[in-house]
Amino acid sequence: MVTEKSLAPEVVARLVTTSHGRIYVSDRGGNEPAVVLMHGFPDDSRIYNRLVPELSPQRSVAFDFAGHGRSGRPKLNSSAPAQHARQLGAILDVLGLDRITLVGHDASGPVAIDYALSQPSRVGHLVLLNTFYGRAPDLRLPEMIRLFADHNFTPLADAMMADKDQRLWLLVHTARQFGGDPLDPNGVGAISVFPQFFGDGTSPNALPAIRSWTAALFGELDRQDRRITGGELGALQVPVTLLFGAQDRYLSLELGHHLIGLFPRADLHSVEDASHWPQWDQPKKVAQLIKAVAVS
Repeated sequence: MVTEKSLAPEVVARLVTTSHGRIYVSDRGGNEPAVVLMHGFPDDSRIYNRLVPELSPQRSVAFDFAGHGRSGRPKLNSSAPAQHARQLGAILDVLGLDRITLVGHDASGPVAIDYALSQPSRVGHLVLLNTFYGRAPDLRLPEMIRLFADHNFTPLADAMMADKDQRLWLLVHTARQFGGDPLDPNGVGAISVFPQFFGDGTSPNALPAIRSWTAALFGELDRQDRRITGGELGALQVPVTLLFGAQDRYLSLELGHHLIGLFPRADLHSVEDASHWPQWDQPKKVAQLIKAVAVS
C-alpha cells in the first residue's frame, strides 16, 4: 500500500508499506533511468535536498531507511544492515524501477555495492559518495561512530545518549570535526542529522536504528573484506563512479584512491570545496557528474 502526498507538481512523497515497515519515499519525476539516492548514518534522505533539483531532467528517488527520518519505527532487526538492501529492492519493486543509477553515501555505500553484486542487471551505474568498504588502510571512522560501534563502550554510549546535553555536545563536536557550522540552521546537520537524535515535529528520534546499524559495523567490515579477498568486487562489471568531498577528514580522498582499485571499471572525482556531504556542499557539480553517467 502507498500513501501519497504532493509536495510540488513534480514531486510526490510516498509512505510505502513493506515487510520492513512504512518507508518514506520522495519521487521527483523525469527521464529514466531513475537516480536512486540512499543515505547513511546518522542522517536521512534530506541530505539530498539540494541535489535533487539539480538532477533534473532525470527522475530521482530518495528514501529514508526504516527507523530513520520520516519512515516508520519498526523492530530493531528491521534496521540491521542486511535488511537495507532488501528495503531498496522492495522500493524498486513498488515503483516499478527495473534499471537504475544507484547512489550510496557514507554507510549506504556498502549497501549499494552489495546490491549491485546481487542484482547487477538492475544497476546501470553505481555512484559512491564519501564511503567505505572493508578495513582499508586509509579508513578513519569518526569518533562518535567508533563510540557506537565498539561494544566495549556501549555503557558509555548509552549514558551519553540518555543525557540530552551530552547528546547535543557530541553532535556539535562531530559537526565541527567535519568542518561544519553546528549553529547554521540551514546546514546539513540541522536539516538532516539533528532530527535523528532529537526527533522533529513529525517523527521521533532514530536512535534505536542508528545504534542497531552502527553496532554491526565492525562485523560488516570483516564481511566486506571477505568479499574483497574472494574477488567479488573485482568481478563486478557494473561501472562505478566515486565522488569524494576533498575536505573530508574521515572518509577521505585517500580512501577513494584505495576503493577505485577494488573495481575493474571505476573512476574517481575529487569534489573541491566540499567535505563529507559533497551533494550538499557542491550540489551542481555533483549533479553534473551523476547526470553524465546516468544517461550513458
